[in-house]
Amino acid sequence: MPDHVTSPTPARTALVRHGETDWNRDGRLQGRTDIPLNDTGRAQARALAEQLADPLGDTPWAAVTSSPLSRARETAQIIADRLGLELLAPHDDLVERHFGEAEGGNLAELTARYPNGERPGQEPWEDLVARGAGALRRLRAEHGDVPLVVVAHGTLLRATVEGLAGVELARMANATSVVVEGAGQDWRLARAPQRA
Repeated sequence: MPDHVTSPTPARTALVRHGETDWNRDGRLQGRTDIPLNDTGRAQARALAEQLADPLGDTPWAAVTSSPLSRARETAQIIADRLGLELLAPHDDLVERHFGEAEGGNLAELTARYPNGERPGQEPWEDLVARGAGALRRLRAEHGDVPLVVVAHGTLLRATVEGLAGVELARMANATSVVVEGAGQDWRLARAPQRA
């Protein structure tokens, strides 16, 4: 495409769930507990970085940012290193959902402790949807139409896609990515979850 022709492609954002941690492996609910990647998670992040090196569309990714939690931050650093991009400052609003008293529990424990599904101290879903969608809208406003990679957490990313595009995703596996396009109030899911 000649330099003087502008592309009609809307702003693209890859939403990436961090690689595996020991708590992921053990089926424990992490929430905001800062659990680091394990060796499997680092390998997953490297594989996903290879996948992201082949951009969707004609324009390569331009910047990488993340949640401030170490599992997301390290995944983002691995991706940024592979793609030759600067890692931008983390965004606090990309932190995972707060699960309150349930953090650290596994499914069997949590089912026994909270049979009705209500978990004391858990961030309400509606608040999470608003927080995630708001964070992405602010990132898009701040960075214009440059293609961004955003590394965060499974529950937060599902809520974000719901808030932006009105699409309910199934659980996102570690090192899974989805791509959304848009800005402001106009968004769509451009690519469903893919794993490296």
